[in-house]
Amino acid sequence: MLEHIWSGWRASYVQSAPVRAADAGVSAGSSDDADGPSRTSVFTQLLESGEPDAETHIVHRAATCFALMNAFPYTSGHLLVVPYREVPDLADLADDEILDLWHTVTEAIAVVRAAYEPDGMNVGVNLGRPAGGSVPTHLHVHVVPRWTGDSNFMSAVANTQTLPESLGSSAERIRVAWKQRSDGAGSAGP
Repeated sequence: MLEHIWSGWRASYVQSAPVRAADAGVSAGSSDDADGPSRTSVFTQLLESGEPDAETHIVHRAATCFALMNAFPYTSGHLLVVPYREVPDLADLADDEILDLWHTVTEAIAVVRAAYEPDGMNVGVNLGRPAGGSVPTHLHVHVVPRWTGDSNFMSAVANTQTLPESLGSSAERIRVAWKQRSDGAGSAGP
């Protein structure tokens, strides 16, 4: 059983904690160059790279958002659904972006189920670095397939995860399932 220890006195400390540079506009994965640190997220950098989707592991493009493989997945098939526009919070999205984002998340869930047949799914958003957001300046939704017993001694003892397929193989598997879903449902993204 989980025991709770109440420490209400910490609230004033947490609320007064200084904002770190990464939370004030410098994104995770940014790099220093001659002009200083990059001010765009790793997702924006991927989109602006000019690299083909197969290289960037983008598996689907919709009107206002896209889906790509997580470069540091919890399990095989771990997707991220990301708006094209770099915003840090759900409240910053326009109505059409909200609809497209959640429609794409819903499609991503169906695609992952078709491709991997997981026992369950985790779907989540981490808003801000303290909430676990690794790229706090660019909103993204995690879609993670889960299987009964998918945590094992490697992660518990060695702080290591074993993934049974490469990121490229996962991306291709998802692309095929997404195309089959789009062809069957008659709804294809741009």
